[in-house]
Amino acid sequence: MKQMITILGPTASGKTPLAAALAKEIDGEIISADSRQVYRRMDIGTGKDLEEYVVGRQESGDKRNIPYYLIDIVEPGTKYNLFQYQQDFFDAYNNIIGNGKTPILCGGTGLYIEAVLKGYKLSPVPQNQELRERLEGKSLTELTQILMALKEKNGSNMHNTTDVDSCQRAIRAIEIETYNIEHPMPLRELPPIPSLIVGVNIDREQRREKITRRLKARLEGGMVEEVKALLDEGIPAEDLIYYGLEYKFVTEYLVGKTTYEEMFQRLEIAIHQFAKRQMTWFRGMERRGFTIHWIEAMQPMEEKVKQIMQLITKNYGL
Repeated sequence: MKQMITILGPTASGKTPLAAALAKEIDGEIISADSRQVYRRMDIGTGKDLEEYVVGRQESGDKRNIPYYLIDIVEPGTKYNLFQYQQDFFDAYNNIIGNGKTPILCGGTGLYIEAVLKGYKLSPVPQNQELRERLEGKSLTELTQILMALKEKNGSNMHNTTDVDSCQRAIRAIEIETYNIEHPMPLRELPPIPSLIVGVNIDREQRREKITRRLKARLEGGMVEEVKALLDEGIPAEDLIYYGLEYKFVTEYLVGKTTYEEMFQRLEIAIHQFAKRQMTWFRGMERRGFTIHWIEAMQPMEEKVKQIMQLITKNYGL
């Protein structure tokens, strides 16, 4: 089978181990759809958990390393974007198909997933230093108003509020909209990718409990030290704050803006809110015409894989 399978869901829903277990079953390879796992040395905070790509048991002789793509591909401090992701996705996708394997797209960055499934038409947009200087110092509210006016002028509806949750992100979005107004150019067309889409649904309270437990484990496992090492190697604090969530709040703690307790409380709330936004995006995908087959996260792994195999058989007649 060469038809792509997409596994999506909110943070802490167990997408990656499910994708790895499915990959073992159908001889698949995984393409990550996570906007922060592309960065090297940003491991604990992005939840790479690369051991999850090893499935089976050594003693039974069926242990297997599942190949994965689009993890650890750029340096921290880089402003990786959707256009680059589309290009990198197609390189990985074509490589997997060329190897005779089944591509499995797995992640929680809804914009990235929808972009490749729908075939967003994008063009690379360079930085506009003069524009950035004019916008510097404006509040997030002011920047959002500017962006909304540009979007209306452009007839653009690709970005939503999850893309402007910081001043830096809002400025970049304004930069893109301004460029598209001032520099009309042929957009690179990439075809939509047909895919069976499986959503991993986790009960809200179970999700909250798992997020809190995982956050404590990551902090105890060296997440603060990871962020400190990135700062020590010269990556500016504002670049780490740009990446949001763990890197934003831990950096603010390390530079003395907050206490450890404040950092933990604010970060915990932010991750809960992030998971809620992810689910809002996925429900929006359904309204925009995507069919997502939801399965329950807390079932045994064997049952979840079995349900996906049944969906594959039903949809592809295999």
